[in-house]
Amino acid sequence: MAATTTGYSIPAFASTAPVASVRLDRRRHISPRAGHALEILAHAIEYLTDEYVHTALTFPAKNEQLEAVQLLMELNRQVYFECSEVPSFSERCRALLHLDAA
Repeated sequence: MAATTTGYSIPAFASTAPVASVRLDRRRHISPRAGHALEILAHAIEYLTDEYVHTALTFPAKNEQLEAVQLLMELNRQVYFECSEVPSFSERCRALLHLDAA
């Protein structure tokens, strides 16, 4: 594992499997620490893709630089989905009125 300046640890062999049981239509509360990690990852992804597009003459199926971009994108999703979901308006109203959906 490697540690970033944000305190998030990055596994040496992070899986590139999709995140299971994640609601994609929900907003998330992004902490300053997670936001900083997302910003660093986004800059790294942008840098590698720009460099690849400007220097690569061919696009082979197996390329270490593209694999690095995919790994960074997976880590970006992992950090984002670890952030807590923001309750919807109706969920906040139900909680305020103490209406429990049983």
